Amino acid sequence: MKYAFIREQSNSHTVTALCRTLQLSRSSYYDWLKGPRSARHRQEASLLKQIEHVHRDSRGAYGALKTWKSLQARGVACGKHRVARLRAQAGIEAKRKRRFRVTVEHHKSASASPDLLDRQFSAPAPDRVWVGDMTFIRTRQGWLYLAVLMDVYSRRVVGWSMGARPDSALHERAFAMAVEQRSPDSGFIHHTDRGMLYRTSRYRRLLDQAGARQSMSGRKSAYDNAMAESFFSTLKNELVHHRDFATREQAMMAIFDYIELFYNRNRIHQALGYRTPVEFEAMYNAS
Repeated sequence: MKYAFIREQSNSHTVTALCRTLQLSRSSYYDWLKGPRSARHRQEASLLKQIEHVHRDSRGAYGALKTWKSLQARGVACGKHRVARLRAQAGIEAKRKRRFRVTVEHHKSASASPDLLDRQFSAPAPDRVWVGDMTFIRTRQGWLYLAVLMDVYSRRVVGWSMGARPDSALHERAFAMAVEQRSPDSGFIHHTDRGMLYRTSRYRRLLDQAGARQSMSGRKSAYDNAMAESFFSTLKNELVHHRDFATREQAMMAIFDYIELFYNRNRIHQALGYRTPVEFEAMYNAS
């Protein structure tokens, strides 16, 4: 056998030279020296490859539990403790979370609408309740502002807009996008914080025209708009904090990709039974 011959001659010649002469790889020779791997070792090597695929596909966002759930969805039979152990042994970790600082805005102009949710972030169907908010992303060119609207039932981002200024047009574009894409029935709730830009006469006319009932969080309480704040925390922990954006355009492209290609369509949510927002809505529509 060639491998046995290499072992016998390794005292007189280098392994590299012997492998080259016999047209064998050095790695295959050293694998042979270790002896046949156990069935369990082979299974765990195969499972680790699947774990690495999930880690890559989730963009490093999943911990052990979501990795295990994703593997189950792919038809991979395994235990969650085994997945956790293999991840730890391989040094695979989810992106570390930073504390997200929430902000509460107070303005004396234009009266705020009543809080119709009272922190009850649930809905019986899609497009019954939307929550919205705005955040900012640092780039070397300056701040980029992002306004979003999210469906409470599926946690899907249904409208978004980005720009260099935190003006009313930013929120109007996000709302127009959501209405155009979703065509909600009259009477749906539109919930935000008490920001002045949500209280302009122009924005309120847009809500009236779409048949929306405006709801606003209470004073000095970021928890009254917790779902929107949670999305921004996720966005920043999984994307923004790991990137150095040279320009606003670069940041806009990355955020578009995150929202439309990853968050809505591929990122599983524990609250949705480890399904994506698109999958969760599809289940409702099929029922």
